[in-house]
Amino acid sequence: MLRIAIQKSGRLFDDSVALLRDAGITFGSSPNRLRSPATNFPLEIIFLRDDDIPEYVEGGVVDAGIVGENVLLEKRKTVQVLDRLGFGACRMSIALPKTTPYAGVQDLKNLRIATSYRVILEDFLQQKNIHAEVHEISGAVELTPSLGLADAIFDIVSTGSTLLSNGLREVETVLRSEALLIAGPVLSAEKQDVLDRLLFRMQANRNAKGHRYILLNAPNDRLDEIVRLLPGMKSPTVLPLVTPGWCSLHSVVREEVFWDVLEQLKAAGAQGILVAPIERMIL
Repeated sequence: MLRIAIQKSGRLFDDSVALLRDAGITFGSSPNRLRSPATNFPLEIIFLRDDDIPEYVEGGVVDAGIVGENVLLEKRKTVQVLDRLGFGACRMSIALPKTTPYAGVQDLKNLRIATSYRVILEDFLQQKNIHAEVHEISGAVELTPSLGLADAIFDIVSTGSTLLSNGLREVETVLRSEALLIAGPVLSAEKQDVLDRLLFRMQANRNAKGHRYILLNAPNDRLDEIVRLLPGMKSPTVLPLVTPGWCSLHSVVREEVFWDVLEQLKAAGAQGILVAPIERMIL
């Protein structure tokens, strides 16, 4: 059985649970539960603090984990990064009081910067050849400038509303982060097989969410033009209709372009256009 750790609470919890359930995994997720075996897949879900997941994966306590990229970089643990999961997006930024002038990174010199992410911040400052005082604190980082404890902060930003409410503004984006699927450096062949099957399901699910299935009726004399309009994975499927001179065309189109494609298809003579979501897609 494969053990996978996910955040027990916080901004990655809901999406991590949804990711596993969309992959067909059935399990309980009570807030008070610390572990939950799947009922239909050789998987046990372990609920941990986000900060603990990289260490547990590196040490082999769990075999895999879903963790924020920012946490992984801060903890510097030796793990495999298997996939970028496309949720939990945030940025890590340096912020200053609105009244503090800022023209570039050189203005950070000799400032006191409060953060819960010392490693990432110090790496950034070193790369920029900036000397600043880094004060590591836990929680309520946004309050430190108004309390006179720091000149600036470095923290996670999602919408920016928390910064605004504390009289701060972003001046430097240091990192753009998202959720990652990680695994230990060495897994047994049996556990690797289970992990590969899980990753296959996750990727099939994600591929499907980015595409739409299109079915339409097309006049045979406009078929070449209509086919050229479809940016599908490969050539579309074309079937004859009972009505002479007409055919049925089936294809898959990327979600971000399908509205423009629909308008062009209609203008080219396509009729009876049906657009449907896709549950799973294997590339």
